[in-house]
Amino acid sequence: MERKIILITGGSSGIGKAIGVYLTSKGYTVYGTTRNPAKYPDFTHFRLLPMDVRNPESIKDAVASLVENEGRLDVVVNNAGIGITGPLEETPHTEVLKAFDTNFNGPLNVIKAVLPQMRLQNHGLIINITSIAGYMGLPFRGVYCATKGALEIITESFRLETKAFGVQFTCLAPGDFSTNIASGRYHAPVKSESPYREIYKKTLSSIDEDVDNGGNPLDVAKKVLKIIQTKNPKVHYKVGSFLQRFSIVLKRILPDKVYEKLLLQHSGM
Repeated sequence: MERKIILITGGSSGIGKAIGVYLTSKGYTVYGTTRNPAKYPDFTHFRLLPMDVRNPESIKDAVASLVENEGRLDVVVNNAGIGITGPLEETPHTEVLKAFDTNFNGPLNVIKAVLPQMRLQNHGLIINITSIAGYMGLPFRGVYCATKGALEIITESFRLETKAFGVQFTCLAPGDFSTNIASGRYHAPVKSESPYREIYKKTLSSIDEDVDNGGNPLDVAKKVLKIIQTKNPKVHYKVGSFLQRFSIVLKRILPDKVYEKLLLQHSGM
């Protein structure tokens, strides 16, 4: 069988890069995307295509270029995303819209661009990288949680609508992994007059610490490989520490208010 052709959005750094490097080492043909490949002149791990997931035309051009080169597209990993933190009351709505535009509309734009090719082939796999945070509403991360939760749910709908075309969908929800996501994250400023000032400042430091002490992105890459090699992927996958994965189980089995109390305690609130 021919080796699979894989497209990874947000492939120039972090989890996307780790996935691309690992899959390349396993013999797959990998294309990554980034808004400006010229910023990475020494990037030789795999080919980078220019793409902005917020711009449907740039997505169309990147997909067309890949298909022209390879003749097909077997797997898409929707990884591109941004972080956002802040009290919901104080987060500018423009930043809320930006987060949804990248984390939700972005994957949606990519899916719409690749489905015609996958239907033509009568096969294809789309892996949406979500987040364990998408399973719950965390304090001061509500917008991020909402974007990832929305992506989880719409993946379920896509699975049903495209099954007859031979296209498979799944979600992979990572926990905290050591990447550069914090450097590019929008966080609402800690305002001296804000009623949320002390607890938000404390939570922000904790979030940064969790990322710095997070797991190796290689674990995510290995999980992606396992999904690619699975004949009939499940609807949802998780990867992260035991406690992060178990938090989803607890949400499912505990009464809502008990679970809410655990989140408050964990957040020092």
